[in-house]
Amino acid sequence: MHAHLAPRHDLAPISSDVPSALYDPDELARWLDLTGFAEAVVSVPPPFFRQHLPEEAAARWVEVVNDGICAAVRGYPRLRPLGYLPLEHPELAVAEYERLCGLPVVGVCGSAGGGSVSLADPRFAPLWRALDRDGRMLMLHPGTAPDPRLKAFYLANLLGNPTETALAAAQLIFGDVLARHPGMRVLLVHCGGAVPAMIGRWQRGYDTSRPGIKPLLEPPREMVRRLYVDCLAHDPLLVRHAVAVFGPDKLVVGSDWPFAMGLDDPRGQIRDLGLDDAVTANAVRLLGL
Repeated sequence: MHAHLAPRHDLAPISSDVPSALYDPDELARWLDLTGFAEAVVSVPPPFFRQHLPEEAAARWVEVVNDGICAAVRGYPRLRPLGYLPLEHPELAVAEYERLCGLPVVGVCGSAGGGSVSLADPRFAPLWRALDRDGRMLMLHPGTAPDPRLKAFYLANLLGNPTETALAAAQLIFGDVLARHPGMRVLLVHCGGAVPAMIGRWQRGYDTSRPGIKPLLEPPREMVRRLYVDCLAHDPLLVRHAVAVFGPDKLVVGSDWPFAMGLDDPRGQIRDLGLDDAVTANAVRLLGL
């Protein structure tokens, strides 16, 4: 459910952290054969989000990216693309979602954070209604971690990514977005980021009516079980904890291919946890197949 592919070399500069395999669907197909997976759901990685773009430029960019990834997987039926939504611009994200409904995508993805717009913002209401109506998957993937303290030690990834994912989940939960749109299927990558460690604190804040927290249709500990997560935690104990928090019916396979922070053998990890059959059924449900 969580692998990456990019359309063409000339869409973004190649850096030391962007493997050349990212542009090669044949490489991904060979990796699927090697690891024993039948298919992969693919999306563009954060360097292609370009969250800094103003709305007019972002509109041109997402069209190029989304048309490009659909073209990149043409002739590769095992690779199923996600369309990218520029969540930094809510109205544009809604318009691009409607355009994507005419393209061969199995769902959509967007940044879990880094911008200044909260996912609880009312301007997202048309998008949430559309996702609720269509039952399409939304994968939230951390983009830019804006805190300058994270520049050292690769912390923008190691600490910023799980924090941005937790922030997005908190906005969906405390904004009552998930409870009001029960048909939404939301996937958090990296095993839910910091959410499994935070949910007890969120529930306590809700139970004690902390300032700024309004009454919800469902309490946080129940609402979090509406979210799907992948297995990409790099620690079997954390995956087991995520299963306890989100439910065994919400775990799917994630690899982060072809990046160094990904899992080399996600199938082996799932097999060791005894969750092989569950993750397959969960993926089918998440994709609405």
